[in-house]
Order: sequence, then C-alpha cells, then structure tokens
Amino acid sequence: SVGVAAAAPDAGPGPAWQSKCPWGAPSTTSISCSLADVMSEQLAKELQLEEENAAFPEVVAAAEGPFITGENIDTSSDLMLAQMLQMEFDREYDAQLRREEKKINGDSKVSISFENYRKVHPYDSDSSEDEVDWQDTRHDPYRADKPTTTPRRGFIGKGKDITTKHDEVVCGRKNTARMENFAPEFQVGDGIGMDLKLSNQVFNALKQHAYSEERRSARLHEKKEHSTAEKAVDPKTRLLLYKMVNSGMLETITGCISTGKESVVFHAYGGNSATEDKVIPPECAIKVFKTTLNEFKNRDKYIKDDYRFKDRFSKLNPRKIIRMWAEKEMHNLTRMQNAGIPCPQVVILKKHVLVMSFIGQDQVPAPKLKDVTLSSEDMKKAYYQILNMMQQLYRECNLVHADLSEYNMLWHDGKVWLIDVSQSVEPTHPHGLEFLFRDCRNVSQFFQKGGVAEALNERELFNAVSGLNITADNEVDFQAEIEALEKMNEDHVQNHGKKLSTFSSDGDPPIYDE
Repeated sequence: SVGVAAAAPDAGPGPAWQSKCPWGAPSTTSISCSLADVMSEQLAKELQLEEENAAFPEVVAAAEGPFITGENIDTSSDLMLAQMLQMEFDREYDAQLRREEKKINGDSKVSISFENYRKVHPYDSDSSEDEVDWQDTRHDPYRADKPTTTPRRGFIGKGKDITTKHDEVVCGRKNTARMENFAPEFQVGDGIGMDLKLSNQVFNALKQHAYSEERRSARLHEKKEHSTAEKAVDPKTRLLLYKMVNSGMLETITGCISTGKESVVFHAYGGNSATEDKVIPPECAIKVFKTTLNEFKNRDKYIKDDYRFKDRFSKLNPRKIIRMWAEKEMHNLTRMQNAGIPCPQVVILKKHVLVMSFIGQDQVPAPKLKDVTLSSEDMKKAYYQILNMMQQLYRECNLVHADLSEYNMLWHDGKVWLIDVSQSVEPTHPHGLEFLFRDCRNVSQFFQKGGVAEALNERELFNAVSGLNITADNEVDFQAEIEALEKMNEDHVQNHGKKLSTFSSDGDPPIYDE
C-alpha cells in the first residue's frame, strides 16, 4: 500500500563520506501523499511552476522587475499572463521582421534594417549571435570607417608593402572624406560607404564648384534682400511707403497693378496732407523703380548723353543713377502736363519712389491701347490725337518719347494717355532723331494694322512731327540722313556748347531726400 511504501528505514551509523559519495547508489525516497492531496489545487500550481521554470529558465534569471522573481510568480495574476503573452507576441513579431529584412536585402550591398521597429527585450533568446544589438554598441556596421590618416613620416609599411601618401587609393579615399567639409547645400552623398576614390583633379573641380555655388547663393540672397524684387519692395522702399501713409499723404496701399523691366507700380488711395500745397488725387499710382543694376545696364544711354543730366551722371555711382532715372521721369511728366498732354499728374518724388495720379477707376487701371478693341471711328480719333501729342511733345516740350508704342499708351475716358516717359530725351540728344524715327515706325505700323487708312508711313510721320523735310526714296537713305543730322548737331554742341535746361520753369514738385 501507499503507507507501507512510504516508510523509509533509518540510516544506520557510518562514516560521513559514505553518505556523500557521488558514486554511491541514490537512495530512492517516495513522498507519501493521499488522494486528496493529489487532487488539490495547490499541488497543481506547484507542478505548473516547475514546468515553467524548466521551460523558461533564463526568464527567471535575467528578468528585471518586481513581477518576475522566483518568489512571486503567480499565473493566477492577469498582469503576469498579459506580460507573458506580450513577450511571446513580441518574439514572433521580431522573427517576422528578421525574415522580411533578409528577404528584402538578399545579396545586395546596400541593406536596410527594421531595427527601429523591433520589440527589443533583454531576455530575447531567439536572437542570433551574429545579430548586432544597436542599443549596446557604438559601432555602426552599415557605416564605413573613415580612411586612416597617414603618419607624420609620410608612409606606412616596409619594403614591398610600403604605401606613401601619394598612393592613388589612399588619396582617392582622402578626397572622398574631404567632401564632407563642403557647404551643407552641396549634396555629396555617401561616398565613403561606397568606397569612392576621387582623383585630385576631380576633387579640385568639385571643390571649386562648391565654392562658386556657395558664393552665388550668398550673392543671390543679398541681392534679394537689398533690391526691389518683382511685385515686392526692399526694406528701405517699404519704409518710404510707410512714411507716406503715416504722414497722411496716402490713405492706404492696396497692391500691385503692373510690373515692368525697371519698375513696379502700386495702387493707393490718396489722403490729406497738410504740408503739401498740391491737391492729392483720390487714387494714386506709386511707381517704384527697381534698385537692381542689371535692369539699367543697357539703358544708361538715355541719361548719359542727355544734356540735362550729363554733368551729374559722371559724378554719381550706379545706385544713384536710379534716383536720377526717377527724377528724369518726374521732370518729363511735368513738361507734358504744362503742355496739356494727357499724362499722369506728378504728386511727389522721394528717392526712387514716384507718386502720380492713377489713370483708371476703382483700382482698375485703364487698358493699354494694344488690349482694347476700338471702333473704326475711335481708332481714327486715337491716331490723330497721338499725332497731335507727338508734335506737341517735340515742339512744345522739346522731348522725344523714345519708347512710344501701343504698350505705353492707355485708353481712358475716350482719349489716349501717355505713360512711361523716364527714357524720354531732348531732340538734341545724340540719338534723339533715331529714337523719334523708331517711335514713328511703331505708331505707323500699329494703326496701319488697325485699319486706319489715313495713317502715314514712318518717314512721312517723322517729317510731320519733326518739321524736317528729309526726302529719301528708301529707308536706308532716310536713316543715313538722320544720322548725318545727328552728327552735325553733336559737332555743333561740342564746338559751341549748349546751355543746360533748367527745371525751375517747369513748376516741378519738391524732391524729398534724406
């Protein structure tokens, strides 16, 4: 029976080494227990705990935390079961990631890693020995080592294995490593990881290119900060506009209405200024001349040879020429206004910002002559009006527009308005007659295409405007006579001199400067 088998004889007296001998026969002792004990729940828990310890020995040894210890492991706890299930799920998830990573990389030299997506555990027994623990190592296996520096003596090795600092491979790798010192904007890529070897010639070319790009980007940034960009103004121009609004001269500036090669035009509502004698119109046009010098590179001939500004031109730096350009348009507009020619009315000039009356209504500018569709009567009326204005401009204002075309003529209130006279010169200009002939050609071609039968050709229009009687059968001879007249005029001016025109009689508005 169970009780008889459980009875163990008492050990007799004997030496201590006999009871502790490892080669001795083990004494089989059976623990007596009843059927009730076998069916008890406590014994079942102990047996389950022994199985778990045998299955997960490292969990008990390496686990950290108050809930995984040899004393308090209790599978009846929901928290313990949840943590064990989560650990098993994380292992399966990491194994799946490793399989996917191995499948994607294959034999490729450039590999990707899902290490950031793994559920890393300190007791992860399924991880292979060759797998890198990214949390504990300072070495990145996917980042190549930088080339070793050559010692001070200039070579390494001995005998046949000697390698000097002039070695092609060593120099190539050094040049690749030096590319990391380029500007951040210059993308060099991972040349070290690909073991790229750059020759000195290629490296020097890349270095020079990176330096040039860095200077170019800095120059463009500075140019953008210190120049009036398209549809925008620089800080100095913005300050001028703020002063106009704060002084009450302007009520508000609504926005940009036109852009050109050398200027930007804004619309504004006029205010009430107590310091100004002139009446400010309800709507104003603010013409801001761009301060970029490249726009005026090929247009200095309009002001350099103008006798009104010739002496001042040679004494100014290029940036002040732009202010002179705005001043020139103000004087030309004042002459035209005094002669009764339809043009914008000058309000004030501040440096390179010219405020004029707005030709249009309710922020809508008047259309250009090229954009408007006129009837035959209006087209004929516009032609004779322009012919009259060209004669007035030449004889009364002593000016040549020098850029007259359908792009610089507006149609408003049933008549033509002239704009953009900053390049206008006097007829005594060395190229004044050439500019006049070009204007006559543009006007004649536009109205002939528009169906005006009475439109004169460019040579007849030139004689009608200038009053000169140049008789030539073809255009080449006509232009030759024009150039001969200009040469005679230039020689006369150089020999006898010419009194400079004064603008005091023009009734010009005051020029406000610093």
